Amino acid sequence: MDQLAAMATFVRAVDAGSLSAAARALPSSLTSVSRQISALEQHFGTRLLVRTTRQLALTEDGRVLYERARSILGELREIEEALAGSRREPSGRLRVSAPTLMGRLLIAPLLGDFLRACPSLAVDLLLVDRNVDLIEEDVHLALRVGRVPDSQLVARKLAEVQMIHCASPDYLARRGEPQTPSDLAQHDCLVFSDAPGMATWRFGRAEGPRVRVAGRLWVNSLDALATAAEAGAGIVRVPSWQVERQLGEGRLRRLLREHEPAPAPLHALYQPSRLGSAKIRAFIDFLIERWRVSDPLSR
Repeated sequence: MDQLAAMATFVRAVDAGSLSAAARALPSSLTSVSRQISALEQHFGTRLLVRTTRQLALTEDGRVLYERARSILGELREIEEALAGSRREPSGRLRVSAPTLMGRLLIAPLLGDFLRACPSLAVDLLLVDRNVDLIEEDVHLALRVGRVPDSQLVARKLAEVQMIHCASPDYLARRGEPQTPSDLAQHDCLVFSDAPGMATWRFGRAEGPRVRVAGRLWVNSLDALATAAEAGAGIVRVPSWQVERQLGEGRLRRLLREHEPAPAPLHALYQPSRLGSAKIRAFIDFLIERWRVSDPLSR
């Protein structure tokens, strides 16, 4: 048995929904497709599929093999692309994950230009506010803000993100403007989190003070927090690029500027096996060039 070929047939059958559909999509007969999957089941000593007259259903072991086989086959395609190097233009499908707000406001508006620059490339943009598993979720490139933990992933710095504090003129007229971070204990703070409690905001450089704030409003959406701050609910801590327009129009005022934390790095993370990927390199270079010119993240 050619194990890689059999896994490719297995993945195609699952994606197609039936053995006959897989046979039509592959240069193989229905008998050949069935024989390859049976050989896989015999090799691994477990049943992978439950066959019905209309569709296929994965067993638990089949689900494990399907996810792993998709990842392995994807890496093989990336290796082929890396070896081709600059001899080919970026092509295929690029699957990117990014924080929801950043993806919506800073990345999605650039994708039209990127796709025109790379006409043979398609992009899947996954917007999630969590750290995805690049292997399990078949993600080629993940954008993450903050320090990169020790891992086997390749990290390339794209830009820096400046966090700022702001509130509406109405709120400041009622409650006064904080002059130092410790003054926040006397203010209503709006906190980005999934669960209420105490939050810690860091100020200044790496060794700067940390201030515990008891928020009156806890939301797991930066968009919603900024909207609440505009409505006078309190002081919010957000990326500077998110509220640039509100600041320019006077709907929010920037606070504690001399105490702002050091900018946090924004990295692109990907697996070492994709190091030579033309499509990953093209996307990273595109973002760096665009953000170098406009610098939307750190001002």
